[in-house]
Amino acid sequence: MYAANAYNTYKNNSVNFASKEQLLIMLLDGAVKFAGKAKQALLNKNIQEAHMNLVKTQDIFYELIVSLDVSKAGEWGESLRALYQFIVDKLADANMKKSVATLDEVMPFIEDVRDTWREAYKVSKGKA
Repeated sequence: MYAANAYNTYKNNSVNFASKEQLLIMLLDGAVKFAGKAKQALLNKNIQEAHMNLVKTQDIFYELIVSLDVSKAGEWGESLRALYQFIVDKLADANMKKSVATLDEVMPFIEDVRDTWREAYKVSKGKA
């Protein structure tokens, strides 16, 4: 009981005191995790769990889309928005068709986005 409470306190504090960049990476780590859970649920024929995790992954990318300030990011921002929208569309397609193949197609993009932002964070902190 104590360990669970301590972990929840730690988790809440890590979110509450994280920088914008760290929150972005946490979100993307979550997207990778939820996509993986969705794939496993599809393989296990657990449609409800697959749907729930696919929607969570989509929600993360919807949030990234709406938080993107294209007016400051220009062409690069538009390309990023298009990539995020591609991911959302593929996740929706995987969910509608209950397709592991479609999920397998989009998962590398999700991982690449996460890895790219993680690397950018390291570079910004002089750790690369």
